[in-house]
Amino acid sequence: MIALEEAQARLLGLAAARPVVIEHVSLIESAGRFLAEDIAARRNQPAADLSAMDGYAVSAANLSGPWKVIGESAAGNPFPAPCGQGEAVRIFTGAVLPEGADTIIMQEDVGREGEHLLLSAGVALRPGQHVRAKAGDFADGASILPAGTHITPACIGLAAAAGHAVLPVHKTVSITIISTGDELVPLGEPTSLSQIPASNDVMLSALLARSGVSIASSGIVPDTRPAIAAALEAAQTSDIIITIGGASVGDHDLVRPVLLEAGAEIDFWKVAMKPGKPLMAGVLGESLVLGLPGNPVSAYVTALLFAAPLIECLRGNQTPLPQRTQAPLATAMPQNGPRIDHVRARTAPDGVSPIGVNDSAALTALSQADCVIVRLPHAPAANAGETVEILQLS
Repeated sequence: MIALEEAQARLLGLAAARPVVIEHVSLIESAGRFLAEDIAARRNQPAADLSAMDGYAVSAANLSGPWKVIGESAAGNPFPAPCGQGEAVRIFTGAVLPEGADTIIMQEDVGREGEHLLLSAGVALRPGQHVRAKAGDFADGASILPAGTHITPACIGLAAAAGHAVLPVHKTVSITIISTGDELVPLGEPTSLSQIPASNDVMLSALLARSGVSIASSGIVPDTRPAIAAALEAAQTSDIIITIGGASVGDHDLVRPVLLEAGAEIDFWKVAMKPGKPLMAGVLGESLVLGLPGNPVSAYVTALLFAAPLIECLRGNQTPLPQRTQAPLATAMPQNGPRIDHVRARTAPDGVSPIGVNDSAALTALSQADCVIVRLPHAPAANAGETVEILQLS
């Protein structure tokens, strides 16, 4: 067995060794993805000096008035002539300042009679006030979004304002999930005493779904060498093949031997963690392979710690691993054993508490948990109020 951190590093190393493939998508399609290249502005923002207020545009050479109003400048309809020292142009927010004007007087700071404008008593003006300077947000050619940026709605707005209609992102990550097990039946169908619904496939598909990811399912694959081999062969067009079940050492755990027969290179097998010890990772052809345990809690936790970071790495996320945070314990916990443990827990105002039985097949506790408490190997008993590390489950 290898340590959790070493296994994660080796898996992400396999992903990092793959060449970056870029695709260009529309701004709306880029939401939630990661930039594959630096983005530079294609225009100045603002393109000219603009008014930040409704008021009057004047020259700073005459800030005491009076002024003669000679026209109007509105957003999209600028005043076409210059503005002299004793002149003013009625202007609205977002409008271009006329030539010769460099200062905005707010409309509530002046009195107007016809075309004559007077500064109100007690108002002091400063040159350049209430002006959005040309290129004050960004200049043509300036770097605005570096490669690796997670594209948020605000980033999309920035890219649009900078003159972009499409963005370069890491190509869509394709995933095939292969669920193995003679005991599995399709969702919604009756089960005998020896059968269970195939819940892992849909659960992990929901966990791993995100922008720039395409997930396909092989359906239920029987525990036979020919069936597993056929499913693996069909999945080799995917960037990632995720198998669920059949990764342990029992007579019916056939995924690893079939992978080896198909020519896969197994990088590691078995991780010193709970739940999820029989975890496997390697390469089959051009596909990265991740073999997860079949018990649902084990499958969920290993997907959170390995499948999700693997996907994030291929999506271009430069910090793909889930980040631990700290919280106080609401109840005491016993000493931990030799493997790092991930105990299902729930947060409350007084701290976090383990919930349910610590059984890797128990889904009720998993559905009620919002985090797991991370217990390091041989961690001593912890009392209520002590700080522990947790991982969010959402």
